Amino acid sequence: MSAVSDASAVPVAPRSRSRWLALGVIATGALMIILDGSIVTVALPAIQDDLDFSPTQLSWVVNAYLIAFGSLLLLAGRLGDLLGRKRMFLAGTAVFTAASLLAGLATSSGVLLAARFLQGVGSAMAAAVGLGILVTLFTDPHERARAIGVFSFTGAAGASIGQMLGGVLTDVLDWHWIFFINLPVGAAVLALAVPALPADRGLGLRAGADAWGALLITGGLMLGIYGVVQIEEYGVGSGRTVGLIGGSFVLVAAFVVRQARARTPLMPLRVLRSRTVVAANVTQVLTLAAMFAFQVLAALYMQQVLGYGALGTGLAMLPAAVMIGAVSLGVSARLAARFGERRVLLAGLVLLAGALGYLARVPVQGAYVPDLLPVMLLVSGGGLVLPMLAGLGMSAADEEDAGLASGLFNTTQQIGMALGVAALSTLAATRTDSLIADGAARAAALTGGYRLAFAVGAGLIAAAFVVALLMLRRPVPGTPGPASTAAAPAAAA
Repeated sequence: MSAVSDASAVPVAPRSRSRWLALGVIATGALMIILDGSIVTVALPAIQDDLDFSPTQLSWVVNAYLIAFGSLLLLAGRLGDLLGRKRMFLAGTAVFTAASLLAGLATSSGVLLAARFLQGVGSAMAAAVGLGILVTLFTDPHERARAIGVFSFTGAAGASIGQMLGGVLTDVLDWHWIFFINLPVGAAVLALAVPALPADRGLGLRAGADAWGALLITGGLMLGIYGVVQIEEYGVGSGRTVGLIGGSFVLVAAFVVRQARARTPLMPLRVLRSRTVVAANVTQVLTLAAMFAFQVLAALYMQQVLGYGALGTGLAMLPAAVMIGAVSLGVSARLAARFGERRVLLAGLVLLAGALGYLARVPVQGAYVPDLLPVMLLVSGGGLVLPMLAGLGMSAADEEDAGLASGLFNTTQQIGMALGVAALSTLAATRTDSLIADGAARAAALTGGYRLAFAVGAGLIAAAFVVALLMLRRPVPGTPGPASTAAAPAAAA
């Protein structure tokens, strides 16, 4: 990639202690955003009763957030490079916190949906630049691996903690508090981010002021995510779904053509020339499609088949978060330094495939210890996979494009999660309906649907393994790996 062309874009290098404080600030902000995404799902029944949502409208409490978040990540990441990543993080956190207050005070469905859309906008602004800030702060490969391990843990653990916390807040207080809890956290993040994050003025809008490109990519992603989140309602092969996702592909293709010809492209296509970056993002889509669907469907299996409550489900999922945290924080960086990111990633994918494969045999009268606990332990493979994907996905990011690479990585993350839940949930529901039509009892039919979805999820992990095996090059002995080469431009800057 090209060297930094504008000295004003280079952040002031903070002291070692300040760098770790900055990591804590970014990780806390990311945790707040991820918690919000999962904490809401537990409170949906209470929200429906209080605000008189129809069953169709209720899904938009989640969808309004997902559409804004997923469609704006790439644009927000690039704007962070142009306007300053610290400014983008602060502005996004402020918008998210203010929108959380509005959501907590909502007394009508319309106000809540507007607040959720604004939360998605703020989340995209803050989340898109997080990894970009980290890779410019931590230039030493070993320190960067540790920092990315911490950052990845927040994403892996946040959803499980959110489910448990959502159950507690909704049962003990009421659903408004799932939003009010963001206020003190957001205020603390803003107060600490001002002194802790490095100042950067950005490259300036002239370096990438492509309004048409911004409209094309935002519209394309928004259309695609809108189509994906409605798959469960309308079906994969419906004209509506095909039209929306097809229109999304057309707009994204037009965006790529525009970027190849624009004098100042919003997304310089050089970011896609790295085989490692492309492989990491493709692997991430497949992996998170399976793992996020696992999280949702495993919770449904526990609640609808085994009869667990919301809090019990959160506690049952907690060992997975603990194991992922122990692996990502404790050993992932050391394993990567010794064996290389590629081998560690492949080993983690094997563990995840084993977890979903084991879950695909879950019985109707399942018991936690023999049928679910081994899965929660094997999911520790996520503690290897997620940090490796983040490191590889940011491996070609230099000072100019760190926000863009971060936005791209977060976008493929959201696409994978949305696709996985929509497609595998639809697959499970279709199989369940078929079994009920054949005379199966409801519990048996539900279990049959979940088994099929888990088996397909294992297949997606296997596909991710093949992509990583074939597309990620083996490092030549004596040459630096991706993390090391990524550090060079930032260090030189």
